[in-house]
Amino acid sequence: MFDFHSYHYANGEPCLTGVIRQQSSDFKVDEKFAFKPSGEGEHALLHIKKQDTNTDWLSRQIAQLAGVRKVDVSYAGIKDRNAITTQWFSVWLPGKPDPDWSLLNSEHVQILETVRHNRKLRRGSLRGNQFALIVRNVEGDASDFEQRINIIKEEGVPNYFGEQRFGIEGKNLEKARIMFAGKREKDRFKRSMYLSAARSAIFNELLSQRVAMNKWSDGLTGDVMLLDNSHSYFLAETIDGKIIQRLKEHDIHPSGPLWGRGELLTKGVVAEMEAALSNKFEVFDIGLKNARLDQERRALRLSVKDIIWNYNQEEQTLKFSFFLPAGGYATSVLRELIKV
Repeated sequence: MFDFHSYHYANGEPCLTGVIRQQSSDFKVDEKFAFKPSGEGEHALLHIKKQDTNTDWLSRQIAQLAGVRKVDVSYAGIKDRNAITTQWFSVWLPGKPDPDWSLLNSEHVQILETVRHNRKLRRGSLRGNQFALIVRNVEGDASDFEQRINIIKEEGVPNYFGEQRFGIEGKNLEKARIMFAGKREKDRFKRSMYLSAARSAIFNELLSQRVAMNKWSDGLTGDVMLLDNSHSYFLAETIDGKIIQRLKEHDIHPSGPLWGRGELLTKGVVAEMEAALSNKFEVFDIGLKNARLDQERRALRLSVKDIIWNYNQEEQTLKFSFFLPAGGYATSVLRELIKV
């Protein structure tokens, strides 16, 4: 059975305990982009505030209102359902006027802004997300939490894919096994979700091994280093003073494999560790390669920026906010700070 909590912690299990998502307003996410809309073009950009609403379901409602195919609606990332989030969608409307987007407004959906743009939104177009969280019924040693915050400011956290990636009780992984065994999944969104879950399980396992070695933020000879917030990389044939300094400054990060076709880019003991994953996850290894996914890399370390926090001992509430680059999970930050 899948157990997200079996992955190693960077600094041992936290001492504080609490409850997250007692209500949707306890978990807020705002998308941040590195570009400004052009104001013209074939794509309508919709800035939407949503609550208790599934991203894929909302994209289908947008497609239906616009009279376009589901594939003509794009977004930069899936956002939590049980939360209040602001998110951008793009709709391809070549030569077509905008429909009355206000018809999407409801108790849980609010159109904040609409503007035209010359490109569709893609997964790589997101700079990151700003999070504002409230943890309630907090108990335990608050000094432990403060120590962990200070460590995270310097070192970041292991860049685990969050628990929600795998579905309730890891059901997305079971669906992936069934799909790889020959059952065809017609729903494009679900198929992508199952493939991502399989990839994420392999990555998280490798990362957990590196955390146990205390080598998830430090480099090993033979590591593939990713430039911060970039897809650019290079092979670290030696770990010299310059590499150590760049790691300390979070200019580069060690990386792990997003599984698929092609040769591993790492060398030496790092390559041996990664190659061994194909035996442990044989079904996923074969299935992902048959799905024609190519090898990619993901940083083992997640930099956490602009952390602000406040602990009200009387009300037993902990409020904090932080910024994560695209692909980072707030739940991966939470697990290093407090057991929720």
